[in-house]
Amino acid sequence: MKIKALYPGTFDPITYGHGDIVARAAVMFDSVIVAVAASPGKQPLFPLETRVQLAQQVLSHLDNVSVCGFDCLLAEFAKQCEALVLVRGLRAVSDFEYEFQLASMNRALMPHLETVFLPTATRYTYISSSLVKEVARLGGCVDQFVDPIVIQALRTKLCLT
Repeated sequence: MKIKALYPGTFDPITYGHGDIVARAAVMFDSVIVAVAASPGKQPLFPLETRVQLAQQVLSHLDNVSVCGFDCLLAEFAKQCEALVLVRGLRAVSDFEYEFQLASMNRALMPHLETVFLPTATRYTYISSSLVKEVARLGGCVDQFVDPIVIQALRTKLCLT
């Protein structure tokens, strides 16, 4: 049986930490769908289409990885994609409680959907999209946190030179 995994998130913007999780999941599963959530309640910096495009560009070197956006219940989207596994990254122990709640809710909604937690590589544990945006807004260098494609998108969006 071919196992399709779904890696959901807002990816606003996609970071090297996200990329690390995707690359590792791509080795574990036959195919991985990076599912970019619309998440209008989070008031993302980038529109959904831009976040999808950035993720596609950053992850284009991974043959068994695809990227798409979604704006429905995650369990429903997993069903539409015929995914059997949700991949979630954990940066710190503090992430686990929230992620465990999400995994439990998704399992209640779709009992055969398993959640696999991957700890983030140590060098990325402190990186979050929120911190990257804050550093960029304040004119700081984000080169070590995100792909050059994302850096350019941040500069354009934030009107930085």
